[in-house]
Amino acid sequence: MPMQHECTVVYLKRLNPYAYDMMLEAGEMGCMAQPGQFVHIKCGEGNLLRRPISICDAQWDEPDDLLRIVFEVRGEGTAWLAERKEGDKLDVLGPLGRGFEPVGNKVLLVGGGIGVPPMRGCARRLADGIECHAVLGFRDKDHILMVEEFQDFCASVAVTTDDGSYGIHGYVDGQMRALLEKENDFTFILACGPKPMLRSVAKVAEELGVPCQVSMEERMGCGVGACLVCACDMADGTRKHVCKDGPVFDAREVDWNA
Repeated sequence: MPMQHECTVVYLKRLNPYAYDMMLEAGEMGCMAQPGQFVHIKCGEGNLLRRPISICDAQWDEPDDLLRIVFEVRGEGTAWLAERKEGDKLDVLGPLGRGFEPVGNKVLLVGGGIGVPPMRGCARRLADGIECHAVLGFRDKDHILMVEEFQDFCASVAVTTDDGSYGIHGYVDGQMRALLEKENDFTFILACGPKPMLRSVAKVAEELGVPCQVSMEERMGCGVGACLVCACDMADGTRKHVCKDGPVFDAREVDWNA
């Protein structure tokens, strides 16, 4: 069950010119959180709507239960969040939504942009007993983040950039296709990123017959399914709430042409 909690900022670090890494003392919320879920954070008195931010990772018995988020500044709310200091208090609602539920013993993690941090949490959680590989995509070298952390938990890490300024010049779907065709024993794909990227990932997964779960990025209002801001069209003609029914869906559920 989600809960509302006053979380204390443990640290705030800048990862690149655009992204920030924040650790929170989250109490029981920390031990409940799963990769793929998100939190809804109140960002100052002047911003009515909370800001949804994916959970990067969670730790417990530290002795304080900790919750890690990574975010980019994209408006007033996240700009306010980026100015917090150690010891500041945040009003946080969470954990919200459905997380990833992979099966099998060899998983491919695919992340794009700010969709990379949740994949880092998956990598750490799955590393004990499951062979993980990662394909990470970024706009350019200035947006690169957390690559070294994936190398601690994954058997291989491929990095692509749209402009070729770092790693492989291209997009994640090309690299994941090459890896899946080379090694045909992958049991699952987990992906998080912008919708055009997820559409391409889902297409490759379907063509090669590998089950795939995707974490959808949508604008949100309430975060608990009471409004229709984050409605997402499904392949069967229905509409689901990303905040409540997702954000993680089976890739075959989603209507990618909507």
